[in-house]
Order: sequence, then structure tokens, then C-alpha cells
Amino acid sequence: MGIKVYRPTSPARRFYKVNKTPVTKAKPEKSLVFSKKKTGGRNNAGRITIRHRGGGHRKIVRIIDFRRNKDEIPATVKAIEYDPNRSALIALLAYADGEKRYIVSPDGLQVGDTVLSGENAPIKIGNCLPLNNIPLGVMIHNIELSPNRGAELVRSAGLSSQILAKEGKYSHIKLPSGELRLVDLRCRATIGSVSNPLHSSISYGKAGRRRHKGRRPHVRGVAMNPVDHPLGGGEGKSHGGRQPVSPWGWLTKGKKTRKVKKASSKFIIKRRK
Repeated sequence: MGIKVYRPTSPARRFYKVNKTPVTKAKPEKSLVFSKKKTGGRNNAGRITIRHRGGGHRKIVRIIDFRRNKDEIPATVKAIEYDPNRSALIALLAYADGEKRYIVSPDGLQVGDTVLSGENAPIKIGNCLPLNNIPLGVMIHNIELSPNRGAELVRSAGLSSQILAKEGKYSHIKLPSGELRLVDLRCRATIGSVSNPLHSSISYGKAGRRRHKGRRPHVRGVAMNPVDHPLGGGEGKSHGGRQPVSPWGWLTKGKKTRKVKKASSKFIIKRRK
């Protein structure tokens, strides 16, 4: 539908942009949701492990089908819905046997369309099939890393990947980050790109809209006192000549955090950097 830009009737409205998505149903399917307690960024010991989290509007978790394992049973798209837990839209499917499931909606999927999963599914937006049955160059998303484990890659709004080659029992997939990766040909993927491509173009406009999302203020280390942060204190705006670090002294810019000896490293042909 596009981005709606508001007139600057107030300071908050001046930079306010809303993504008008084609949502067709306001309330979720009751049989496919459950409530989840908020953590406020704290772990099971009550310690803050993720900073600047807390508050926000109540969210109900939608159960998303990432496996797409109902093979050869056609499903009709009943609704396109908003999900507060992800950037993409979700689609409510009603299968021919009466079961209902949510999936991450591909871009271009509309109410009334029919989707199918399985080895014999046609190459059509929303259909899910093994990588071995998908031609080279086709745009895909919701990619599995291991067979029957469920989609783990390319699930955010507007993203898509491409199969560049097939060699032996692996396919060469170019991910949105630029990384080139080997993925087992038995793994499944969905045809098309993820919905809501304009998600990255919105402007929140005011701090309150971020608070609704559960994001608390992010205070710079140089603005703190020495007791609170390694970069705090000093006369004027000074960081004492130190590199950017976290409150616990870890390097935060340019420091590589990926483990060198990781089991999945052998499947990366070309890194994203």
C-alpha cells in the first residue's frame, strides 16, 4: 500500500511515517495463539542480560508453521494479518482437511490464493518445496538449515535469497547479507520474497512509539559517571582516549564475536564481509 507521511502538526508528527500494510483481519485466530510473560531483558536469575528493554504493549504470540510439512494438501489463504513479534506479515491458511496454520506471508500473496507444499508443488509464490526441486535463480525465503528442522534463514520483512548452483548433495545459496552458503538439497524453502518490503522505510517520529515496542532509552557511556561506565566522567565531552566499550569493558565496534571453531563454518563459501 505504501508509506503514509503525516503533516507536521506537532513536533512528534513532523517525522512520523506509517507503513500502510494490506492487513485484512484485525484479531488473530484463537486456536493459534498463546500468552507469554515479559522478561524485561532479564534471565532466569533476574539479571539484565539485554539492556534497554522493558514496558511496551502486551503481545500475544502467534504460532507460526516454519516446517510446512502438510504435503500435497492444498491450503487457501483466509487472511493477511499483522504480527507484533516480527517485521513481516503473516498469512492464515485453511487446509482442505480443516486444519488452520499461520505462515510468514510472501510478498504478493493475497486472500483467496491457494498454496501447496511438497516435492511436486509447482513453482509459485507461497509454495514450499525442497531445494532440489527449485530451479536456479528463483527467489526464495524461509530456508531450512537442516532437513525437517524448520525454516531458520531469510524470515525478516522484504528479504529474499537465490540459488546460484547445485553441486553434489548441496546447493549454493546467496543470502541477503552477501554470504554464500552451502545448504543441503533436502532442506525446504518457500518461493518468493518476504512480505512488507517497506518496513525499513518507516520513521517512528517520537520516543513514545519506541516505548510501545518495549524499547527503553539508550544512554551513551560518555554521558555517564565513571562509576557507571568505563567511558564516563572527564571535563567536557571526553572518553579518556579509550576505544568504544560496553559497561563491562568489552570492545563493541569492530570486535569479532563469532567463534573461530564453529561446526557450521565449513558450509560458508564466502563470508558477508
